[in-house]
Amino acid sequence: MRIDILTPFPELIAGAFNESMIKRAREKGIVEIKFWDIRKQTRDKHNTVDDYPYGGGAGMILKPEPIFRTMDKIQNERPDPGRRVLFMTPQGKPFDQNMALQLSEEDHLIFICGHYRGVDERVIEQLVTDEISIGDYILTGGELAAAVISDAVIRLLPGVLGNSDSAEGDSFTCGLLDHPHYTRPEMYRDHKVPDVLLTGHHANVESWRNEQALERTKKRRPDLYKRYKKKIEDKKSD
Repeated sequence: MRIDILTPFPELIAGAFNESMIKRAREKGIVEIKFWDIRKQTRDKHNTVDDYPYGGGAGMILKPEPIFRTMDKIQNERPDPGRRVLFMTPQGKPFDQNMALQLSEEDHLIFICGHYRGVDERVIEQLVTDEISIGDYILTGGELAAAVISDAVIRLLPGVLGNSDSAEGDSFTCGLLDHPHYTRPEMYRDHKVPDVLLTGHHANVESWRNEQALERTKKRRPDLYKRYKKKIEDKKSD
């Protein structure tokens, strides 16, 4: 997979891609990540990437020119009509695990990171294929959202996780939150690991984990629990 990230502040998130699993994925050649400083595509001596909005109002707007010019460079470097161009915005479609799975099947993702008040609408109209939100709140810019989505997508690529089954049991993958996890020591500060996990009885362990996942989802995310139950009922009626 190739990921391009367009931003006026590449150093804001560059370090996040040089640690842990993403670093190893880059070293293995599973994913290629390139940061594009859109300031380098400006033509004035101050490298201006923003300006006041037409019609007045508070805040500054990212100009279209440096973004379009950067996209031209990406196109010249890697012609790819099927690429997905993602714009991080609270007005976008909510990001979830299903979307992460869908994006992990793509060969080329491009993130356009807004900043300040927003971005010139012509960027969205002419370049963007997907507007995505990671939650109902406002960030300073789209860089952190791009890092979040990239992380969720990259870890799903074949060969990234050490255990091929690691992603299959993640929260949301099966429609439920994940079950509790324990490791050594067996007893810590008078708190003991549940006995069932020490029995070696795989069927009982799996049953306990399923029960815990159901109970946790019911308590913490009743919306997910309701959808999960409906899905199971629909399957039974088919």
